[in-house]
Amino acid sequence: MREWPQPTTVGELAHARSGDKGDRVNIGVIATDEAAFERLGEQLTAARVAAHFEGLIDGDVTRYRLENIHAFNFVGTQALDGGGQVSLRYDTQGKTYAALLLACELPATTDH
Repeated sequence: MREWPQPTTVGELAHARSGDKGDRVNIGVIATDEAAFERLGEQLTAARVAAHFEGLIDGDVTRYRLENIHAFNFVGTQALDGGGQVSLRYDTQGKTYAALLLACELPATTDH
């Protein structure tokens, strides 16, 4: 794996888009290259995403790995306060979740 001596945000390694289905948020993260995909694969875990969205996603976060397009899909349940028509949140459809995930900081890595 490539060495990354500095902390990096997800946004430096990928593009993202998000949306909803009811009370679930769906966040697609597409790596800019193969090295970025490898780093995201090691560090952008479902647990890290859940921690990053603490207070916004109350249910589980599941990560799906899409090898053929160097991407990941994250699905968070109980993420939109009921979703669409019933939520009192500003973003009832999860459109801003991708931008928030791009700001997630990943720690530096070194080969040992």
